[in-house]
Amino acid sequence: MKPPRSSRNDVFLKYKLWLSALSGEGIIGEGQYKLLRAIEEHGSLKAASDILETSYRKAWGDIKKAEELLGYDLTEKHRGGKDGGKSILSEKAKTLLEAYDALHKKMDDAIEDAYSDFKETIK
Repeated sequence: MKPPRSSRNDVFLKYKLWLSALSGEGIIGEGQYKLLRAIEEHGSLKAASDILETSYRKAWGDIKKAEELLGYDLTEKHRGGKDGGKSILSEKAKTLLEAYDALHKKMDDAIEDAYSDFKETIK
């Protein structure tokens, strides 16, 4: 049995927002955003990578690459001890996330307005 065909009323808009360096390398997008928020919530890169079901090595590499491109640390690391190590977001990382949230909200609003105009046009 074939799936039902879409009509013009079933058209949905999807988009992704990410920031990149002049070289085109990604600095922050949905993945890095979720990783930083998970570090903030769970207190460690290891816990964040586990929660997001990604390897620690990839998560660490993503953070390092973003730090290299930005020119500042995103996390402050505190090594082991009896309770293990922990990571907290740097003040610059917190500012970056707040600015990214604000940008995303503005983009969502602008895109929703543009999409509403689009849907009116194709009625």
